[in-house]
Amino acid sequence: MKIVVIESLGVSQELRNQFVNSFESAGHQCEFYADRNENPQEIIKRAKDAEVLVVSNIVINEEILKELKSLKFIAVAFTGVDHIDLDYCKKHNIQVCNAAGYSTRAVAETALGLMIAVSRKIVEMHQNTLELGSRAGFAGAELYGKTVGLIGSGAIGLHLAKILIAMGCKVIAHSRSERAEAVSMGIVYVDKDTLLKQSDIISIHTPLNESTKLMLGKEEFEMMKNTALVINTARGYCINNKELAIALEQGIIGGAGIDVYEMEPPLPANYPLLKSPNCVLLPHIAYASQEALDARLVIVKDNLIAWFKGVPTNLV
Repeated sequence: MKIVVIESLGVSQELRNQFVNSFESAGHQCEFYADRNENPQEIIKRAKDAEVLVVSNIVINEEILKELKSLKFIAVAFTGVDHIDLDYCKKHNIQVCNAAGYSTRAVAETALGLMIAVSRKIVEMHQNTLELGSRAGFAGAELYGKTVGLIGSGAIGLHLAKILIAMGCKVIAHSRSERAEAVSMGIVYVDKDTLLKQSDIISIHTPLNESTKLMLGKEEFEMMKNTALVINTARGYCINNKELAIALEQGIIGGAGIDVYEMEPPLPANYPLLKSPNCVLLPHIAYASQEALDARLVIVKDNLIAWFKGVPTNLV
């Protein structure tokens, strides 16, 4: 079969070569592109004859899929799959799998980093130091003793919770299902309104679907403490960022740390959060530790091998 990896996946040339050689030695044809190009026509050109397509978070919509006549399988080198037209794939018998679990530690650590950066105003104080300022009149806040509310208690949420509990935080959670492991750790499940009202920090760890799209907006921000921090390393559309910017400007909440948006960065110059106070913005890099990217390629390889054997794993 012809396998096309349409982007570099952030790994070294050595690992790309090892990946290609492993499948070509098994009798497959494999192309592994060394750059990332999101132009639909270029994607179609690269993947036109592919039977197996590997892609991370580049949008693969119906416009593209209908041109890929030979396609049988998409291995998504990412946890989320909302950028893939799953309805089209289902109608045309194209199986799709993901790479769940590769970035659990990376995302959890970034969420923690954003909590600390916003609480201690690290970015602001860095700039203050560069401008030859002092610490006069400044005092940040500790995480110790704070109540952290997790929206979603999957692998990332639980890994983050373990760290937070070790740091002396109280962790509560709201999720569509309660996990025994979470309860045994001391996490208390509450309804969404209770979480919003009680939390000092709210961190999102859910997939994007109809029930989570824009789940935090004006009404939800007004329910929070005026010192509350909002952290999003999940999906941009989980939050109404226009309303978040207003809430920050008006002091309705205390701060935010955001890694994901309605589009992939670079953001437009008029994006509402760019001038928001006490808001740390990252260009969607929570998942992107080198360790995670290398591990992701291993998961993709295992997913392909399993599919070739007729026992697919991580199907969505």
